[in-house]
Amino acid sequence: MDRWKGKGDVKVGKMFESKALRDTKGYTLPEAGEAGCDEAGRGCLAGPVVAAAVILNPDRDWSMLRDSKKLNQSQRESMAERIRDGALAWALGCCSPQEIDQLNILQASIQAMHRALDGLSVTPSIILVDGNRFIPWGKVPYRCEIRGDGRFCSVAAAGILAKTHRDALMLEAHQAHPPYQWNRNKGYPTQDHRLALQQWGPSPWHRLSFRLLNPGQDSDLFENS
Repeated sequence: MDRWKGKGDVKVGKMFESKALRDTKGYTLPEAGEAGCDEAGRGCLAGPVVAAAVILNPDRDWSMLRDSKKLNQSQRESMAERIRDGALAWALGCCSPQEIDQLNILQASIQAMHRALDGLSVTPSIILVDGNRFIPWGKVPYRCEIRGDGRFCSVAAAGILAKTHRDALMLEAHQAHPPYQWNRNKGYPTQDHRLALQQWGPSPWHRLSFRLLNPGQDSDLFENS
């Protein structure tokens, strides 16, 4: 299967109620085809922002899904495989560090979501977006859901696919740039990451529009970046 998208047929007109992850009432759709959207890597200093769009199969049990941040790596990998195998459709989209610098992280996150939606093999009937900001994708209606990855299975599934794919990208990048320890921090602003930035300066994977060093840190390596 292509690493960027999965294919599946949606039965239009079938009633599908989202399984809520908490005690929140699930969102009821007039037909199948709800696409959950979420991103990973928005707060990182390095690497792309990755988004996923997922249309789950309503005939399967997805009650085991959780917010990706509440799962360990092994659990996320296991869930990601189940999602890829059992979803009606899924796809991933990325925006590079250079695009993030050009667009800003909010616009790049939305652009990555649009790319994921573009990759779906079917057109969703509605989009559930994790967070509170989105730009319409074509004429498909959407709803922004704060903490949606903890409330709706389709959004949780998207978060898991986005997170696991981005982690894999950062592990690959670590091989070329080991001083930043992306195998451990995945590009997030840890103390060790920022100390490496102070010593080595930014790599091509770093987002130069972000504050890469803490206040009080300084490095001549940044002057010619």
